[in-house]
Amino acid sequence: MKSLLPLLLLCITASHGFPAGLQTKEQDAKIIQKYLEKFYDLKIDEVKNPKNKNSNPVTEKLKEMQEFFGLKVTGKPDAETLKIMKMPRCGVPDVFSFAITEGNPKWDKNNLTYSIENYTPDLAREDVDDAFRKAFKVWSDVSPLTFTKISKGEADIKISFNYRDHYDNSPFDGPNGILAHAFQPGPGIGGDAHFDEEERWTKDHKNYNLYHVAAHEFGHSLGLAHSSDIGALMYPTYGFNDLDNIQLSQDDIDGIQAIYGPSNNPVQPTGSTTPKACDKKLTFDAITTVRGEKIFFKDRFYLRKTPYIPEAEVNLISLFWPNLPGGIEAAHEVTEKDIVRFFKDSKFWVALGTNVLPGYPKDIYTTFGFPKTVKKIDASVSEEYTGKTYFFVGNNYWRYDERRRSMDAGYPKLIIDDFPGIGSKIDAVVNDSGFFYFFIGTRQYKFDLQAKRVVAILKSNSWFNCGDY
Repeated sequence: MKSLLPLLLLCITASHGFPAGLQTKEQDAKIIQKYLEKFYDLKIDEVKNPKNKNSNPVTEKLKEMQEFFGLKVTGKPDAETLKIMKMPRCGVPDVFSFAITEGNPKWDKNNLTYSIENYTPDLAREDVDDAFRKAFKVWSDVSPLTFTKISKGEADIKISFNYRDHYDNSPFDGPNGILAHAFQPGPGIGGDAHFDEEERWTKDHKNYNLYHVAAHEFGHSLGLAHSSDIGALMYPTYGFNDLDNIQLSQDDIDGIQAIYGPSNNPVQPTGSTTPKACDKKLTFDAITTVRGEKIFFKDRFYLRKTPYIPEAEVNLISLFWPNLPGGIEAAHEVTEKDIVRFFKDSKFWVALGTNVLPGYPKDIYTTFGFPKTVKKIDASVSEEYTGKTYFFVGNNYWRYDERRRSMDAGYPKLIIDDFPGIGSKIDAVVNDSGFFYFFIGTRQYKFDLQAKRVVAILKSNSWFNCGDY
C-alpha cells in the first residue's frame, strides 16, 4: 500500500497548523494515516482524488473518529485526538453505538466450543485457561450462550498468541499498540481470537490483563462491534477495571441480547450506565479535590472538572487509579500532605497524585480510631487551614486532627447541631474557597463555616456548565 504521508502532511500543515516542528508533524501524520486507514476506512484514492472538492477526506474521518470517542468534533488532529490514537487498543475497526458487526453475523447455535492453540510464556498455563474461562463466562452470564473448552476436533472459536504478520491480513504492530483482534462468527477463521505475543500478558493490573482483553475480543467473536460508550467492555481502547469481576455495561448487555436473546436466568441481568454530566437526576457517591481539580465519583466512573476545560471529562476510575475499586463512598484531599484518601466500606486507600501508595487498603479503625460500629464513611472533607478532617457517618460526624493524627475529643456529634439546614444524611462533600458544599441527592448546599448557615442551594451538577435545563 502506498503511503499518503505527503498528502496527509499537506492537509495537516495547510489546514490545521501543527505547532510543532517538521519531525513531530511527520510522526503525527504517520500515526493519523495508520489509525484512520485501519479503524475508519480512510482510502488513499479518496485523499488523492476527493469526490467532493469542498471536503477533505482526512478531516471528515477525523471528525468521525472524534465523534465516536466523544471528543470535540473539529476535524483537527489536536492533542486529545492524538492521545486517543496513541492508546493501546483492539485491532477491530470502530463503528457507532453497540451496533452489531456489519451483516449481523451470529452463531446458529447457543452451545459453542473453543480451543487454545498455544500458550503465552508470560503466564502459567492454568492462569491462561482461567482467564479465558472467566472471559467467556462474562458473556454466558447475560445470554443463553454456553462455552466448552475442547482439546480435540474443530472448535468454533480458536484462540492463539501470535507475532506480527500471522497470515490473517491483520498483522500485529509490536508492544503497546494493537493488543489483539477477533473475527466475526462464521466458517474458517470466523470467531477466532488472536493475541499479540509481544505484549506482556498478566493476571493483575500491570501491563495488559489477559482476562479483560479476552472478554472484549470474545465479544467480537460473538458478533459485537465496538461501542462508543466509555463504560462498555466493547469500547475499543484498553481500560483496566475490577481485577476479579468485569462489570458489563447495559450497552454490552443490550448488544449481546439483541443477537442471541435474553439470558436463561429467571432474573434478567442489568449493567451499569455511564453517567452524563448534565443528567438532571445525577447524584454522586463521593467528591474530592486533586491538585486544583475536582473529581466526582459515581459507581465505577469519575467526572473530572478542571479550571481549563468547561466540559466534564467522564471516564473509568481505573484509568486514573488502577488499584482502586469502583463504588468509592467518600474521598478527600489533605493538601498539606499532597495526598488523597478514598474510602469504601471499612477500608481506605491513599494516593499521591495518580499513584496509590503501597500497603493499602488499611482499615479505618486502626488508623483513625473509629469504633467497630462504624461500617463505612458516607462523606469526608478536609480543611486546609485548621488541619481538620470531617467524617460524616449516618446522622453523626467526627473530626480528625491531621497534625496530631488523632480524633478530637467530644466526637461524634450530630450533623444537624453544627451544620443546620443540611439534613442528617450526607452523600458527598467538598471544600471550595472556604465553603463546604454538601451533596444530598440532586441538590447541593453551600455552607458557610464561619456563619454556620447555608448560603445557597444549587443543583448537584452545577459545576459542569450545563446551562438552564
